[in-house]
Amino acid sequence: MKKIIVFILVLSVHFKTNAQILKQSIPDKLVVFTFDDAPVTQFTYAAPLLKQYGFGATFFVCEFPPNYHDSTKYMTWSQMQQLGKTGFEVANHTHTHASVIGLSQQQFADQLKYIEDKCDSLKIGKPVTFAYPGYDVDSSAFATLKKRGYLFARAGAGRAYDPLSDYPYLVPGWSSLTSNEAQIMNAFKQAKDGKIVVITFHGIPDYEHSWVTTPPELFKKYLQYLYNNHYKVIALKDLADYIHVKKALIEIKPDFKKKLKD
Repeated sequence: MKKIIVFILVLSVHFKTNAQILKQSIPDKLVVFTFDDAPVTQFTYAAPLLKQYGFGATFFVCEFPPNYHDSTKYMTWSQMQQLGKTGFEVANHTHTHASVIGLSQQQFADQLKYIEDKCDSLKIGKPVTFAYPGYDVDSSAFATLKKRGYLFARAGAGRAYDPLSDYPYLVPGWSSLTSNEAQIMNAFKQAKDGKIVVITFHGIPDYEHSWVTTPPELFKKYLQYLYNNHYKVIALKDLADYIHVKKALIEIKPDFKKKLKD
């Protein structure tokens, strides 16, 4: 009898926690697309194709040194502005693609503020999600992100996001490469049972960083697969439709023992 009572108490706590964190159940086949570093092919190729398929996405922008002024390699701010106007999320990847490790809170805040001010001046809207450059995570960043009103921060690669156990500033996912098509296709299938699949892309193709490029034909193959199989592809900020972020930040503790990157 005592075991039954304990089980019921544990179950009630579980459902209470779920109700606090989730606004609504996480549907199967929910995928988040994110794009890092602002290479120009995200604007010229990826965005129009995403629109064609009716998919959302988050573009984590920065002024990638040293060649961010080269519009043959990187987006201009006018192009980033256009992404925002056409309904995509334009989000924060720091001013200079700076690793958060070793930055003071003021330095990190300054890196964030530069992108925030740019977005404000172009009427894109204040960024509410963040991606760690190089997947370098430091817990000292959390307080700054929270103070500045960020909802989610995308961390590293290798597993699905569980909103009931993953801290909102440590959202995991996979990174698309030329060589890991099988891994990405398998990742899509993990978008079930309350788990969300987050995929990171760089250039399609990436003219300056070949080791993180995704060939255009492979990118289109992913989109066609998701479309044919009735997946929903959204921006990272749209997860706030499903998750009480403020409650999740309180209820869930950061766990650095979980795999965060490859």
